[in-house]
Formats: sequence, C-alpha cells, structure tokens
Amino acid sequence: MGSDQTLHHHHVLLVSFPSQGHVNPLLRLAKHLASKGLLATFSSTHHIIHKIHKSTGHVQPIDIGGGRLRFESFTDGWEDHDDPRRSDLNVYIPQFQTVGHDSFVQLVKKHSESGTPVSCIISNPFIPWVSDVAAELGIPCALLWVQSCFVYSVYYHYFHNLASFPTVDQPNKSVELPGLPTLESDEIPSFLHPVYSPDKRVLKDVILGQFKNLEKTFCVLVDSFEELERESLKPLLSSAPIIRPIGPLYKWKEEKDVRGDMWSAAEECIEWLDSKPVGSVVYVSFGSVAVLEQQSMEEITRGLLNCGQPFLWVVRPPPKESSKGGGRLPDWLVQQADGKGLVVQWCPQERVLAHPSVACFITHCGWNSSMEILSSGVPIVAAPQWGDQVTNAKFLTDVYGVGVRLLRSENDLNTFSSERVANCIVEVTKGPKAEEFKKNALKWKKAADDAAREGGTSYNNLDKFVMEVQALKQGLCTSEEDPHQS
Repeated sequence: MGSDQTLHHHHVLLVSFPSQGHVNPLLRLAKHLASKGLLATFSSTHHIIHKIHKSTGHVQPIDIGGGRLRFESFTDGWEDHDDPRRSDLNVYIPQFQTVGHDSFVQLVKKHSESGTPVSCIISNPFIPWVSDVAAELGIPCALLWVQSCFVYSVYYHYFHNLASFPTVDQPNKSVELPGLPTLESDEIPSFLHPVYSPDKRVLKDVILGQFKNLEKTFCVLVDSFEELERESLKPLLSSAPIIRPIGPLYKWKEEKDVRGDMWSAAEECIEWLDSKPVGSVVYVSFGSVAVLEQQSMEEITRGLLNCGQPFLWVVRPPPKESSKGGGRLPDWLVQQADGKGLVVQWCPQERVLAHPSVACFITHCGWNSSMEILSSGVPIVAAPQWGDQVTNAKFLTDVYGVGVRLLRSENDLNTFSSERVANCIVEVTKGPKAEEFKKNALKWKKAADDAAREGGTSYNNLDKFVMEVQALKQGLCTSEEDPHQS
C-alpha cells in the first residue's frame, strides 16, 4: 500500500457535525470511498474524535481496499470534553460556526502544505458554513444528506416557496407536495411548523442555511435508495445539484470493522438475544439524543411488562441538566423488569436488528434507525418526537407499511398509556395485520440488499460520484455541466 502522498491526487476530506446521528453515516461513506481507492480523511471536533477513540480505539490510519482512511480533528473552542454547553444547541451552534470554522480552515490548509491537498470536501447537514469554506478555498464540495429524499423535498419546497405550509393563522393546514402523500400539519418536519418550540429554532436556521448554500455543492449524496424513494425523487430530478441515493450505507460490505460509536456498545446483548426464542424480543431505543421524562419511561416499562415478551432497551444516561427523573428507570421498575428484559446504555444496533430473536422495534424514527429498519425486515412501533422523525414515522407506517404509530409527535408524550404500548406491540407481532407488516418489511429488506450490492442502484451511484471526484480534480467537470448526465 502506498503512502498518503501517493494517494493525494484524490483526497476527500469529510467533516461531520458533532452528533452520533451525523457521524455514523459520514464515517460509513468515508470507509466506502477509501475502499474505492481514495484517501479519505474523516474529521470532526476534538471532542467527537476523543469519544470515538475512547469507545472504539479506531482513530489510527487504516488501509481499506485500494485506499486509506484517516481521522483528524479540529477545535470547537471548548477543550473540556464534558463541557455542558455542548448540549445547548442555541449556544453551541453559533460557537461552532465561528471557532469551528476558523479551525477547519487551518486543517484544510495544513493538508495543502503537507503534500496531501484536498480534492473534495463532503459535509453533512447543520454545518452550512463548510460549503462556504470550500468555495473560498476553491475546493469542490458535496453534501451527505443524512435524512430521506422525501424530507429533503419538504425542505426544498419550503425554502423556495414552492408550496403552502402551516402558518400562525392556519397552524393545522395540510401540505401537498409533488411525489409525496398529503402531510398533515404534525407530519412535516417539526422545525418548519410556525408554533414549534423556539429552543430548537436554531436547527431550522442551519438546515435552511444548507439549502441556501446548495449552489456551492456539485452533488447531494443521500443515505437512502432509489427503489424506496422513486416517487419522492421524481420532482427533484430537474433541480441542481444532482441527488444521488447511495444507501443504505451500513449495508455495504465492509472490509474493516471501523465504528464511530461515541459510547461502548454492550456486546453482552447479543449473547442475551441468542438465549431467546425466534421472533420473541421487543427492541426499544430512542436514539442518542432524546431524553424521556419519568412518566413516559414508566408507561413504556409497564407496557413492556404487560405484553409479556422479553425486551432489550437502550437507555442512555441522561445529561446532568435534565429534569429530575428524566431519562431514568425508577429502581422499582428495574426490579420488576429483572429477568424479563435487558437494559443497556448502548448496543450494536445493526446486529441487534439482524438477530432472528427480534420481533419488533419501538423506535424514535430517526433516519439512521429508519434505514436500518427498512434494511433488516423488522416491523416497528413508531414513537417520533421532533424534527424529521415525525415525517419518517408517517412514511414507515402509512407508505412503507412496516408498523403502527404509538405517538404522532412529542405532544403525545404525556397522554399515551402503558395499555397503548402493549396493544401496539401485540398489533405488529401477533395481530391480524402482523403478517402484512412482516411481509412489507422483508420486501424492503430485499430492495435494500439489491441496491447496495455490486451493480445495484446505490452501488452504481457511488461509483459515479467517485468518477466525478476524479474528474473534478482533473478539471474535467464543472458545476456548469448538466449534473444529471451520467
């Protein structure tokens, strides 16, 4: 294998917003690009790279296929890895946009001075300033959109004023968009709703900032696949930049097991699953961000106990500033659950969903989890809270037909009951429509497998992107070319 200098002709620098849900798909993409013969440098803040190193040890350069994967970091200005200000997005995002911006510029310039100049920069949502840096330095830039094509379409139409959305005067107005089913007012990404909580308004601003900067990117890669989103994609085919679905990224064959987990996965959960009957376990996870209040935790626990099936529940330790009892299982409930379920802080979710003992998944419907659901053949109970989760839940249940909704949004968190939890589990595992849910789930699993294998739509789309990167480096492709000719 050659040195980094021999690979520098095609050096891709990937930069991730410092969040688990953004790190995972971008690191998967970095591994795939390295396997195609590129030098891929994965970067994020010192804090994130430190957490990955602490939990996995995977931050050393590694040869993959014909290329190489490296890790590098830059500062967000806060050197304390436990700085609580990072959990307040209204404080953190402006900090990251200023200090992170300047530090990232120095990182890019360092590569040029050291003989490995960057051929292409790939960012993910929430950091629109990365495309500004790329434009300032004259480096081609692409975006990995870590949500669905249908959510991309919603934001696109909203940003360009191409459709009517709920307003303060008409908060319950439904939304009609080409290629999408009618979306009720609580089914659009919650950041776009006029009466949504202002504490997450900053996320709306950075996402729309990403759409404002789309003209500075030559390609939008999506962790999805064409067969799943054909109708959503059609209205976007004439827009620029070109959109290339390349997922499910985790489905691609991996020559090296390099993970981006920020917490150590509880490997004992696989052994525990091995001890359970086929199709018996209820898997529960609400992702890396959500913190449920104690009332919700209690209702879910009672519902799990009432349904009588063994369960595996991922419960992240709540942040120090969370309300009393939030995100924690009361001791008496832990005692009741003893022997009936396993509670862990983190797990290898892809392996869990692929395990034959798993019957269904109670999920927050983040897009990473949604991709893993649709690629694993597992029916779901949808419990979305905010952001794109509410839109994903609409598609998972009403369009893709793989489960039912426990919640419509976080507005339902104080009203759902343990009986409702148990009934939803029974409905997707044993009820009259259980067989249909499973059949649909397996249909999408096959489609995902086909898309990611050699010759599949996603496989071919990634190959096209690699050729575009090579052409950009050689000056053979510019943003003025027709982006939809391939």
